[in-house]
Amino acid sequence: MTRSGCHPDTACGGNVALGQFDRYILRQLVMLFGFFSLVLVSVYWVNQAARLFDSLIADGQNVSVFLEFSALTLPWIVQLILPVSAFVATLYIFNRMIGESEMVVLQTAGLSALRLLRPVLFFGLLMALLVGGLGNGLAPLARGQFMDRQDEVRDDLTGRFLRAGEFIHPAGGLTVYIREISELGEFRDIFLQDATNPGVEVTYTATNALLVRSDTGPRLVMFDGVAQTLDLETGRLATVQFSDFTYDVGGLVDNGVGRRVDVRELPTGVLLIADQEMADAFELPLSHMVFEGHDRIAQALFVIFVPLIAAASLMLGTFSRFGVWKQILIAVALVLPMQLIRNAAEAAVRSDAEAWAIAYLQPAVAALVAAIMVALAMRPRQGWRGIPA
Repeated sequence: MTRSGCHPDTACGGNVALGQFDRYILRQLVMLFGFFSLVLVSVYWVNQAARLFDSLIADGQNVSVFLEFSALTLPWIVQLILPVSAFVATLYIFNRMIGESEMVVLQTAGLSALRLLRPVLFFGLLMALLVGGLGNGLAPLARGQFMDRQDEVRDDLTGRFLRAGEFIHPAGGLTVYIREISELGEFRDIFLQDATNPGVEVTYTATNALLVRSDTGPRLVMFDGVAQTLDLETGRLATVQFSDFTYDVGGLVDNGVGRRVDVRELPTGVLLIADQEMADAFELPLSHMVFEGHDRIAQALFVIFVPLIAAASLMLGTFSRFGVWKQILIAVALVLPMQLIRNAAEAAVRSDAEAWAIAYLQPAVAALVAAIMVALAMRPRQGWRGIPA
């Protein structure tokens, strides 16, 4: 009891004082979390965007398509980064509080370690809502749209042909040159060399051409041209003039086969109730579907305990002018193996769908570690209060 008769863990002023302390810590955590998330997502996104940009531009796509694809990749990038940002933000805030003696003042005022960790638990629950919302809602939806657009871009050869004044290779063994493209999309003075068939090389030249769509795929219609067929073995050359000729470019893409379903685009509800019949319908391994569904929930549970491990680790030991770098190393050493645990759980569930409960091994271990660290942090340490031991 304090001099005013108030319990140290409740403080005078009741819930208002407690609310102010919680809001102070939460505000600091959320601000730093937002900053670190922005930095880490930017770094990761730039790395992914560079490869995406190269592949799209090489296929003749414009910047708007690149921006669309980049936006669709953000949800699962953010989902991957959130636990790391929450961990780093918690380490930073508690390290600052210890370095500026805020922790000493709060504990001297009578706040227990458990009380100090309460806003961190609130922060972990907030992170769980974000990760759960992304992993079970936005990320699968974005993945499905990404796969659909990727399939459309792959099948749309227009972007690969719409480059005038340069030799392009829209597919292996095919070379195309277009002198000019009119405003209506008409090709003028086209050169096309087809070396896709072994031992035969066919060269088409035409004054005009159009790229049109049909039920069987895109076709290139050429007008007023010449087709030269060269037998590479005998060296014989056959020449045919034509007034119009249709070249099937649909063979350059995978036609007649629908795109494969990505397990990451399926709704969580479907994955959780999946059976062998459903897996066969999607042409996916049942064990992969089972793990994906439970892993989305497990990741949301896991992120609850990451900030607690970071904060409780920094509250170990006594005050030191040399900082708490040892406690930081302990926190990092405790969290890093968690990914190995998840990888082991993934391998176990994907080999046996009946072992779906192992998918929750990572959050279970994280909860156990967090409980141990909180219990250790709750042990009385006079050194934190500035009183000689």
